[in-house]
Amino acid sequence: MSLPDQAVPDGALTGQTACGHESRGPLRAFLRTETGSAAVLLGAVVAALVWANVSPGMYDSWWRTEMSFHIGSVGVSMELREWVNSGLMSLFFFIVGLEARRELDMGELRERQRLALAVAGGVSGMLVPVAIYLGINAGQDSLQGWGAAMSTDTAFALGMLALFGSRLPGGLRVFLLSVAVTDDLLALAVIAIAYSGAIYLPALLTALGIFAALLALRAAGVRISGIYAVLAIALWGALLRSGVDPVVSGLAVGLLTYAHPAERHSLERVSRLFRGFREQPTPELEQSLRRGLASALSPNERLQRMIHPWTSYVIVPLFALANAGLTIDAEGLREAFTSPITLGILFGYALGKPVGILVATWAAIRLSRGRLRPPLGWGAVAAGGSIAGVGFTVSLLIATLAFDGGQLEQAKIGILAAVLASFLITWSITQIIALLPAQARTRALLGVGHTIVDLSDPVDTTRDHVRGPLDAPVTLVEYGDYECPYCGLAEPVVRELLADFGDEVRYVWRHLPLPDVHPNAQLAAEAAEAAASQGRYWQMHDILISHQGDLRLKDLLRYAEEIGLDLDELRQDLRARVGAQRVEEDVESADLSGVSGTPTFFVNGRRHHGAYDIASLSAAVRAARDRAALSDN
Repeated sequence: MSLPDQAVPDGALTGQTACGHESRGPLRAFLRTETGSAAVLLGAVVAALVWANVSPGMYDSWWRTEMSFHIGSVGVSMELREWVNSGLMSLFFFIVGLEARRELDMGELRERQRLALAVAGGVSGMLVPVAIYLGINAGQDSLQGWGAAMSTDTAFALGMLALFGSRLPGGLRVFLLSVAVTDDLLALAVIAIAYSGAIYLPALLTALGIFAALLALRAAGVRISGIYAVLAIALWGALLRSGVDPVVSGLAVGLLTYAHPAERHSLERVSRLFRGFREQPTPELEQSLRRGLASALSPNERLQRMIHPWTSYVIVPLFALANAGLTIDAEGLREAFTSPITLGILFGYALGKPVGILVATWAAIRLSRGRLRPPLGWGAVAAGGSIAGVGFTVSLLIATLAFDGGQLEQAKIGILAAVLASFLITWSITQIIALLPAQARTRALLGVGHTIVDLSDPVDTTRDHVRGPLDAPVTLVEYGDYECPYCGLAEPVVRELLADFGDEVRYVWRHLPLPDVHPNAQLAAEAAEAAASQGRYWQMHDILISHQGDLRLKDLLRYAEEIGLDLDELRQDLRARVGAQRVEEDVESADLSGVSGTPTFFVNGRRHHGAYDIASLSAAVRAARDRAALSDN
């Protein structure tokens, strides 16, 4: 049933009620930022190459300019390139640490089997490229550059993956990100151990003491951001003085930052604070409201949203501009492609990455006797392994630490060539998959591995309100609020979805009234349950969701009369609050499933992040249907 005389504003089908956080979610926001920044990063690479070839002297002298900061007798003096590589890139690795922590607390890696698979893929996907590099460079003075052939550039890889669109499953981005988390952590360990200078022990002990202080503050529940920022800067300075590459400080602090979903009781508290401030806008209440808003979201998510765009759109492209420049000529290219450095990096990434990830996945399945399986098919894993061969940021960082002069130029050519080769290999894999018969293609992309179930309470057809065939292969669950305008906007989308998929989808509504922002929602939910006791649930549901501005008692009685309910029985049920327990059970299941806003959708138990327009929900339903068909076979 459509909403009468109600226009759908732009972006409405991506929103939730004011008490909920954005339905897009932190993971989707992270992926979208990484994907979008790939174009900026590519532009920076091109600009660096043009600058270095048009005016090589100016390019080199600019980035060798000294910059100093001093407070009294204490200060730091480095070249501009070093400030970018060791200073600004610490923020990049801080974001890496934040995302690793988010994945461990809330994401794919919260299931420890997925963690084991990601670790295996990440480790093998680094060891095989390193082995190839060492084999090609055996007996050469270039052996020390093995670290430049191992780490995936997440931004570039996700950006290139976006170019393949629907030819590869959406879950591949998450799989690639989970493997990249291990990849980045190991790369930082390699930088700290293999590519740091001589160790100055007093400074290193100071850094360890500062890190211990950070741990103590976190354990004590201190939430003052300024204190952590000061200690993080001090940690960076101590590591710089110690000889350990200070970018490690960013990763360490990021890993300390917990991630958790917004909790409903915290959001309700914010609503109360806002109402108090609205009635009496004093500085004291404004400060309380700010603290309440800050405490409702996890520090991890707040910091990611604040810093991640800067690292992706400014810092990493600036790093590329400072380091990717090299003079290109025929003689230089000929020397590079006969150099063991270039060939070691190129074959390490283009061949070693996909082989390493595929071998690790196969070994994990065999050794676990099928308990460990990727959430994708072999074709998608192969495509993910090949696109993981896009190594740029960390690879270039290590190359600048390991080489200089002509060897550094050869390493840069190998890194750029690996980016192109990895894209071409991934494209070839997608072309081969496209030639397969439909069922084999689906199996190659989706596989038979289980997906993580986010819905805490499975659908019970004897209890839940179900619209559609009870034995449908796909179940769409919505937690909603009858007074929520976004739920009203989603209703015609759900109707269209059910019409399009026929017997393949069943729809379940679960109550999540939000009385702090919708004062009539609880009563409306109980009225729907009272109608259910008379066998008229869906009739009442449809009329309530299409009259969201008129949900007072007199309105509910009028609707009940329209659909033929016994009004005396309805009044008695509402007075006795017969449906309150059932509504509370739905609310409790929402809390257990991490739902804090409406509408929130689950498709076959997996939470749907992103827009809930017909295209997005249809894509999620098709993927769930195809996976269910594979499981049945």
